[in-house]
Amino acid sequence: MIKQLEKFLVPLAEAIGKNKYLVSIRDGFLITTPLLIAGSIFLLIGEFPWPALNEWMGSVIVDQKAGTSLTAFIEKPSSATFSVMAIFAVIAIAYSFAKQMKTNKIFGSATAVMSWLLLMPYVVNGAAKVGGKDVPVSLAGIPLNWVGAKGIFIGIVVSFIAVHIYAFVEKKGWVIKMPAGVPPTVVESFAALIPATAVMTVFFFINLLFGFLGTNAFQVIFDILQAPLVNLGGTLGASLTAYFFNCLFWFFGINGGAIVGAVYSPVLATLSLENIEFFKSGVGTPHIINGQFQDLFAVFGGAGSTLSLIIAMLLFCRSKRITELGKLSLIPGIFGINEPIIFGLPMVLNPVMVVPFILTPLFNIVVSYTSMAMKLVPITNGVTIPWTTPPVISGFLATDWRGAVLQIVLITAGIFIYMPFIKVMDKQYLADEAKAVDVTTNDEIDLDNLSFDDL
Repeated sequence: MIKQLEKFLVPLAEAIGKNKYLVSIRDGFLITTPLLIAGSIFLLIGEFPWPALNEWMGSVIVDQKAGTSLTAFIEKPSSATFSVMAIFAVIAIAYSFAKQMKTNKIFGSATAVMSWLLLMPYVVNGAAKVGGKDVPVSLAGIPLNWVGAKGIFIGIVVSFIAVHIYAFVEKKGWVIKMPAGVPPTVVESFAALIPATAVMTVFFFINLLFGFLGTNAFQVIFDILQAPLVNLGGTLGASLTAYFFNCLFWFFGINGGAIVGAVYSPVLATLSLENIEFFKSGVGTPHIINGQFQDLFAVFGGAGSTLSLIIAMLLFCRSKRITELGKLSLIPGIFGINEPIIFGLPMVLNPVMVVPFILTPLFNIVVSYTSMAMKLVPITNGVTIPWTTPPVISGFLATDWRGAVLQIVLITAGIFIYMPFIKVMDKQYLADEAKAVDVTTNDEIDLDNLSFDDL
């Protein structure tokens, strides 16, 4: 059975790991992560789960003329990141894809952003008071909803198409060549002129076509692609499936997070951004499943939720091999690093541990989802908290004290899920250590009993 799975999963992982589109999406979102974490710090301060502090910050008026509170100023950095996150995603994904396509990364990224903006409808809908009544008005401008969560998927599509066209024209040699001695930046600028114009022309006609149809590309991609994928990805079944394969890949020594994340991360990121928008403005619907739910409540200590395993090793095991490994792995495990356990116990190709390794995260997801669906624990607020943040602290910051308590309950439950399985390994290691001691004892030379008659 294991060999059959290996024959199927290893080529699948290699195909996903080498897929230039998925790699570009994964790397692109990784590039945006520092900005989102930085914005999250300010958002956490502005929306800190301490009512008295929030009331005080809201009462401090910084801009007397506009009546803007200290809270609004503190939350501005989060608006400069989360609210326009699609812009950063397009830049980063196009840059990563241009690298994969072996073309100019800067100009490839720039033309992708240009193409994305070319397709965007520059209309901001609102209302104005006329005669005491709200009258719908439309103004020219860049709508924030399209540069935020709603614009991510079309940004991905446009990035791939734009860079493909740019690379095609460049590799055909349809570029302006400058004479020797011209500065390199000038050479690159003129070399990019024809490819960039070709990209712009293609997207001009695409935009024109949608205009004849009475719609725009952003709305069509959102309705056909993004909304269904996000709705599907936000289900309990999708989350369980993703973590099942995540752990299964790790069982074969393949980085499951990188493989599954390349497909699932864009959906989770979009769900998180929509949660932030909901908690800030009340617009939309919050999602239980999102990036923070997966990072902070599905696993503790890394893939397989092995922090529970480490604690079980220290509490219930007696073999020197397991207890010493547990001591070495505890501190890294608290911060979400579990390679010492994955490869040291090991978990890779270990038939004894595969069941709890897969079962524990699935149990965590079901219990967490149920607790949040029943409103026993608040839904995560979408704030990007580093995955290395220790449990309890991360649960408190993402929800409130109830999230911290839920994390403690899940870690404790995980200890007892892992316990019978790790005790089987402990018994085996104890027997191996006893045999090693017997062999060493029998091999010792006793000088007191040494006789020349034995020679």
